[in-house]
Amino acid sequence: MKKAFIITALALTSLSAAAKDIKTVVFTTQPQMHCQKCEQKIKSNVRFVKGVKKIDTNVEKQTVTIEYDAEKTTTEKIAAGFKKIGYEVKEQKKNK
Repeated sequence: MKKAFIITALALTSLSAAAKDIKTVVFTTQPQMHCQKCEQKIKSNVRFVKGVKKIDTNVEKQTVTIEYDAEKTTTEKIAAGFKKIGYEVKEQKKNK
């Protein structure tokens, strides 16, 4: 009985440790993206910012949506990654 309790406790502990704080942020860029080359430049460089999990670009809406692990990075660090490749970004606020 004691062994089963310990195994269950260890399993629950490992599950809670594996839970990540995944967040999403939407940026607009300056200069604006206007072609596939712009999108590729952003995707191929910003993906190296530690904690970035997924990048979606939309030229039509002029947005870059990024999923990131909030335990490993911040929106400020992601913005610094854009700055390294010549883009300034502004975070879009969610509509309430």
